[in-house]
Amino acid sequence: MTGHVVITGGGTGVGADTAHEFARAGYRITIMGRTEATLKAQDLSYQVCDVTDAGQVAAAFDAARAQHGPITVVVANAGAATSVPFAKMTAADLTAMTDVNLTGVFNVWQAALPDMKAAKAGRMIAIASTAGLKGYPYVAGYCAAKHGVIGLTRALALELANMGVTVNAICPGFIETPMLERSLANIVEKTGMSVEDAAKSLTKNNPQRRFIQTDEVAGTALWLCSDAARSVNGHTLTLSGGEI
Repeated sequence: MTGHVVITGGGTGVGADTAHEFARAGYRITIMGRTEATLKAQDLSYQVCDVTDAGQVAAAFDAARAQHGPITVVVANAGAATSVPFAKMTAADLTAMTDVNLTGVFNVWQAALPDMKAAKAGRMIAIASTAGLKGYPYVAGYCAAKHGVIGLTRALALELANMGVTVNAICPGFIETPMLERSLANIVEKTGMSVEDAAKSLTKNNPQRRFIQTDEVAGTALWLCSDAARSVNGHTLTLSGGEI
C-alpha cells in the first residue's frame, strides 16, 4: 500500500520520524502542525494548522489533496501532556487535554474519511499511549483523553470494517522526545530529583527499563499500512517492553 499520508504533529519527535519513514517507503507526505519553523525543517510538504480547530484542519486537508491527491493514510499524532494533581485540576485543564489529544484525532480522521470511503481503502492510525489503557498518577486529564482515543478507535474500526478501511491505535510507553524532556524537567523542578532519578522514575514500570524510541513507533505505523496488516483492525498495539 502506498499513496498520500498525512501526519499531524509532524514537525518533531514521533511525527517527524514517522513522516521520514513513510517517505523512504515511497509515500507522498504531508506533515501538519502549529509551528511552521519545525515543519519547514523536515524538508517535506507541510500545512500549518491546529488540530483542535476543525476549520483549520479541513482547509489544511484540502490544500494537501490539491498538492498530493486523495488521502490514503492518516496518522493522528499531535498531542500534549500536562501534569497536575487531580485536586488542583480545573475544568479548563481537562478541556485542554481532551481538545488536543481526543478532539484533534476526531478532527483529522473526519477530514480524511471521505477520500478513504470513496476509494474503499485506507488506514487510520492514532498515536495514543499506554495512558489510554491504564492510569498514571498526576496526569488524569491526559489519561482520560487517551482512553477516549481508544474508545473512538474501537468504535470506528467496526463502523468502517466493511469499507476497506482499518482503524488502529499505537500505544507507546514513555517515548524519548522533546515532550519527555519537558516532563523530566517538570519532575526535577517539583521534586528536586536529579534528571537521572527522574528518568528512572518513569522507566521503572517498563520491564526493559528503557524509554521507547521514535523509530519503533514509526516502524509500527508503517507496518500497519502493509498488506500483511490488512486484518489488523480496532487494535491497540502496545510498545511498552511488556508493561502492558
